[in-house]
Amino acid sequence: MNGQHRKEIRPGSHVEIILKEDQRTGKRTAGIVKDILTSASHHSRGIKVRLDNGQIGRVQEVRPDK
Repeated sequence: MNGQHRKEIRPGSHVEIILKEDQRTGKRTAGIVKDILTSASHHSRGIKVRLDNGQIGRVQEVRPDK
């Protein structure tokens, strides 16, 4: 899943995000969703989330739960 639809993401989901400072390079950061910050049901660049470690970024991929 590509992370553009809010319904695909839940607190506790394993995701890969791009942090604001990594947008130019495309470097991804893996983590677990703590909060969903985008209120819209869809966002073309990815739903914005806060990870459990406090980092904030846009979801690029939702990983299958292990």
